[in-house]
Amino acid sequence: MAYLLNYTREPMDGMIYGPRLAHSMHLAVSRDGKEYKALNHNSGVLFVKATENEDGSLNPKSLKNPWLFILPDRRFGVAAVRIEGDGGEDSESKGCVVLFVSKDLLEYEELGLLKLGTEYIEEIFCAYSEESGNIRLEWRDQSGSCFTARMRRLEDLALMGEPEPLAEFSQQRLSAGGGSKDQGTESSRTENQGTKGLETEKLGIEGAVPHNRLEILEETGEVWGNGIPAGIADRLCKKLLTPVNAGILFPEQVEADSREKLEQYRAEAVYSDGTRALKRVDWDLSEVDFEKKGVYDIQGKIRQQHFAFPVAYNRADPCIGRWKGKYYFIATNDADGNHTLYVRKGDSMEELTEAEEHLILDSSTHPGIGGLLWAPEFHEINGRLYIFHAATPGEFFWEESHVMELREGGDPACREDWSAPKRVVKADGSNICEAGKEITLDMTCFEWQGEWYAVWSQRQFLPKDLGAWLYIAKLDPESPWRLLTEPVVLSKPEYGWANNHTFVDEGPFALMGEDKLYLTFSSAAVDASYVVGLLTIEKNRDLLEPKNWRKKNYPILTSRSVEGEFGTGHNAYVTDEDGTVWNTYHARPGVDGVRSSGIRRVHFDLDGEPVLDLTEENDVREEYRLVRTSLVVK
Repeated sequence: MAYLLNYTREPMDGMIYGPRLAHSMHLAVSRDGKEYKALNHNSGVLFVKATENEDGSLNPKSLKNPWLFILPDRRFGVAAVRIEGDGGEDSESKGCVVLFVSKDLLEYEELGLLKLGTEYIEEIFCAYSEESGNIRLEWRDQSGSCFTARMRRLEDLALMGEPEPLAEFSQQRLSAGGGSKDQGTESSRTENQGTKGLETEKLGIEGAVPHNRLEILEETGEVWGNGIPAGIADRLCKKLLTPVNAGILFPEQVEADSREKLEQYRAEAVYSDGTRALKRVDWDLSEVDFEKKGVYDIQGKIRQQHFAFPVAYNRADPCIGRWKGKYYFIATNDADGNHTLYVRKGDSMEELTEAEEHLILDSSTHPGIGGLLWAPEFHEINGRLYIFHAATPGEFFWEESHVMELREGGDPACREDWSAPKRVVKADGSNICEAGKEITLDMTCFEWQGEWYAVWSQRQFLPKDLGAWLYIAKLDPESPWRLLTEPVVLSKPEYGWANNHTFVDEGPFALMGEDKLYLTFSSAAVDASYVVGLLTIEKNRDLLEPKNWRKKNYPILTSRSVEGEFGTGHNAYVTDEDGTVWNTYHARPGVDGVRSSGIRRVHFDLDGEPVLDLTEENDVREEYRLVRTSLVVK
């Protein structure tokens, strides 16, 4: 017997796991119904959206007492009580519950509010009845009154008739999975159970507040109504548990007549989720003579580049660029209050960790550049190298996006080879926004299907602080400080993890897949609550239409993802000469530590989505590093 548990968490200290994170739906799995494994680093997977005011400002929301159940079309439904972001009663949803549907418990569609009565709802229970073909609801409001009603489809957001009173809230005696025959009767199976018999302290999950659990079928061929197919549970584990290296594959015999040809062979690292990644091997060839025919038994070690965190203290928003065979590192300089930008240069990424720093920009050389030099990024556009960054004449409220251009034949580590910063403008030459009232920052750019795009963070402070939103527009590749289209709002900090401590979406950076474009971004305050979210769009879709983008309901990198790294965020990507993609990011070595840079390989899961929390020790386990083969020299 195996189970999937739905739970929320008790809020902790705001820097660790505050209410806007804890008041969300979490998932855990168990093989015996007693010991549970928390998924997604014991972090929420379902958050409710904020509501929006006429002026665009947001009202943060959270949820409590979610109930997970199965629908007849093999989808899942979730009903929950919507509350204010920090846990208080939500007057906008008095007498209502919020409903969601999901095909796989990884992506969720928020349907909206279902009106049940006039009092605040405390608990909700839902089950589909095969006999009646309807969804049965049961709830208890804050006055203690209990009711039941039915609805045809969740999408209708309407009850069938008036609610009927109940003597008591009886969720514990009903089977809420498929197979519930009728009101007041029990199914022969208990696929969906309440939390009876589940003691929080025995779950082994920090802070867990359990709500209900679904049975996971060991056999997937059974008809609907008997629980969750094992395939869905297996997929949840593969997507919501960080993969771990489970072995290395390499041919038993290879042919090569030189060291260079031998090095063309790659080992294949196999991971717990079924994915694979190619790795170089450093061979011991001390006994091999490539001038002499024969068969040699050789061994080598999987090459594992090492980047201990942090690679640079007091360096935030890091970015590594490749240019003419060399690597360049640049970042926001927190050590001097963001008044300088330095570049490191190396033949490899490992060299960057100890390389000399070269000053290329300060806040006193150019007119209009007085301080707060933020978030520099290298971008190659049509064979020219640029640095996108934010700067201000002096005050915070005048911070705006700028671009510097490297002269032809110039050295990226030489300040004299860079142009003065140019402020990014619209197609007609006007400013993107009014300085002093709004700021723009964290601008990135990328080419996708023959078009260039810019994405940036923009925040209105006057007449009202609306928080930081992501915008997108087409970019002129000939003059990349000029937009070609009007800016479009791409994302707002609508989920609790994005408006935790402050309302911020920022730090976007693109990562190209074969058929999809991924755009990671950072959210929440620039403290230990900082996280990385993910937007995805499929090929051949219009990037300037926000509805074409899919935002993941939960962040993909948080303070819970890698031990000892807090407030992870503002990342960028670089692809090395082997085609390996690397993530550069900042985090804090301790809750109150300084923002510092890190480098880690980007893994790609079974759907091709980026995995940012695969650490070096789990990328290649020490017990699998040694590789042996027979080398045939002809």
